[in-house]
Amino acid sequence: MSAAPREDANPAKAPSAAARPGSGPGAADGPAPGADIRADTGCRPAHEDGTTLLVIAKEPVPGRVKTRLTPPYTPAEAASLAEACLADTLRAALAMPARRRVLVLDGRPGPWLPPGFEVVPQCDGGLDERLAAAFAACRGAALLIGMDTPQVTPALLAPALNPNGWHDCDAWFGPAADGGFWALGLAQPDPGLLRGVPMSTATTGAAQRRRLTDAGLRVRDLPMLRDVDTAEDAARVAADAPGGQFARTLARLSRTTAR
Repeated sequence: MSAAPREDANPAKAPSAAARPGSGPGAADGPAPGADIRADTGCRPAHEDGTTLLVIAKEPVPGRVKTRLTPPYTPAEAASLAEACLADTLRAALAMPARRRVLVLDGRPGPWLPPGFEVVPQCDGGLDERLAAAFAACRGAALLIGMDTPQVTPALLAPALNPNGWHDCDAWFGPAADGGFWALGLAQPDPGLLRGVPMSTATTGAAQRRRLTDAGLRVRDLPMLRDVDTAEDAARVAADAPGGQFARTLARLSRTTAR
């Protein structure tokens, strides 16, 4: 959910539900991947059944992801960094309580996907349409995060995912340092709150937050994080989270690049 321009779309569609790892034995309880991820909550409060945690991501394929890291890194190295970003993000998501964990994926899942996630394909269209569709498939509270902030931790997600996270709160907003946003939570998901918000600009985050407040929602903010878009971003994020897979991968690749 970076404010950077979107990289080339993947023409390949997501595989059938039966072909997706992370959806068989050991996966989180819930409907088969690709199915409607809504659950009947009747008239109970949005948070009563817990929060659906959505992770929107792109398959780490060389030449398709993290293209702004090239140079200094090769397309294959940039894809390795993207995979490490995704691995750290999914690990944080697994550590938090959630009614359901859903990977909203552009591409195909691979061995990097741990058990515990349902997988649904991203729809066609711009980023606003893809984010809107992810929320439209949920009933009840939902929190969406991107894959570009591997420094995310359970502690950073806790305010929105703890049992009192939706008390006197209609929306959670996590701003990104580049002007975008890394997290968005809605107590009552409404795709209209995202459609038409200008994406990939330095004011995307401000426009999205203003859309929430203009709708009369009570908004709480999560800490600002930096997306990994450039080599400078990568170095700063790795320094903030030196124990993660992303930092280890960057250190290994930096040694190779320096030779």
